[in-house]
This record gives sequence, structure tokens and C-alpha cells, in this order.
Amino acid sequence: MLRLITDFDGPIMDVSERYYQVYQFCLEHTKRQDQPVRKMSKEEFWSLKRSRVPESQIGILSGLDEAQAKEFAGLRRQTVHTLPYMAYDQLAPGAVEALEKVQQAGVDLVVMTMRRELELEYAFSRGDVERFFPKDHCYLLSNDYVKTRDIDDKPLLMERAIKELPPASDIWMVGDTEADILSAKKHNIKVIGVTCGIRDRAQLEQYQPTEIVHDLREAVDLVLSQSQPEQILLA
Repeated sequence: MLRLITDFDGPIMDVSERYYQVYQFCLEHTKRQDQPVRKMSKEEFWSLKRSRVPESQIGILSGLDEAQAKEFAGLRRQTVHTLPYMAYDQLAPGAVEALEKVQQAGVDLVVMTMRRELELEYAFSRGDVERFFPKDHCYLLSNDYVKTRDIDDKPLLMERAIKELPPASDIWMVGDTEADILSAKKHNIKVIGVTCGIRDRAQLEQYQPTEIVHDLREAVDLVLSQSQPEQILLA
């Protein structure tokens, strides 16, 4: 059996507009009424995010002082994963077509995400992608889970998946962050980093994934091209 485990945000869902809207909200609510600030363009902001520039530094580059930048970063953490802002998320270009292709090929498809149950259900209801992932193939956080760091929490989801899912002869992981790469490598799973998400190529290269491609479409093509026919579970 060939199995493809994919992250949700990044490969499937484009979250860049949500993060940019939250940036603008936090900047407006942190600055003083008469304080001039420099609101970045979405392209500039997203480039900084993808290269892992700290939130407080983004605040300073936008014209805030150090104390304000600390407040800005805290407000962003409180806001960015709230449902009202998740309405800005959009399906990544070509993601649905890629999922359809891998499903039609008979590949066992799993989603593994740092979203909580309500957050994933909300995205499923808006994006029509629930059809690709049976409940027992969705690995996510419970609504009351106390998050630590993605690089600590995501390997726990991977460990659970390895224990609970049926054995597979070939397993691939697709993700856009170091947490995805580290989770896969810990279990000797081949992992593809995609540059369409919240990390740029330079950041992904530091963690030495098996391959780096642009998006889920390219990742699916790569996996299917390297799989043997007998590894695919025929539908």
C-alpha cells in the first residue's frame, strides 16, 4: 500500500491572507492614535514570515517601538487562529485537483494538521475537501489540547498515526514547515517540503527533506512517479 500524509495549511489551504489581515489588525490596535506607522504590502509581510523573521521584529519594521512590538506579537498569537480570521483562508491553487488525482490512483490519503477539531471542520465545510479524508484518516488536535510547539506536538500526531493506521509498504509526507519534516524523519518517512506555504526554500533546506517542490500538485506527481504499481492500493 502506498500512503500519502499531507499537512493541511500550506499544501491544501493558503493562509497568507489570514496572516496579513491579522498583521494589519494588530498593527492598527497597537500603535498610538497619532503614531505614524508603515503598513507593509502583503508581499513584503509574507516574505518576512516565510523567512521566519520574528513577530516583534515585523512590528519594529512597521514603525512600532520595542514595548509595542512585544504587545503586537502577543496580540497576533491570540488572534491568528481564531475562526473569524480563518474566513480569509483559501484553497491553494491546484490542491483539489492534486487530491483528486492521488485519490483516483488508489493511494491511501491522510491529513495531519495542527488545527483543532473545530478549526478543521470549519475549513472542511468551506473548502469541500472533507470527501478526501475519512475521520479515521484525520490526525489533528482536540479542541481542549494545550499547544506547546509544533515541532513537539506534530511528532506526537505522527506517532499516533503510525500506530493506528494499517501497515503501508511506502509512506510519504508533504508539508510546508520544519515540524512536518522533523515528524516524518523521526519515523524514517520520506518527506517533501513545499514552498507554497509559510516557509521559503532556504528555511526548508535547513531540515533536509527528501525533496523540495513548489506545491501539492508537484508533490503528488513526484510520489506517483516514484511508486511501484504493486504499492498502490487499487480502488
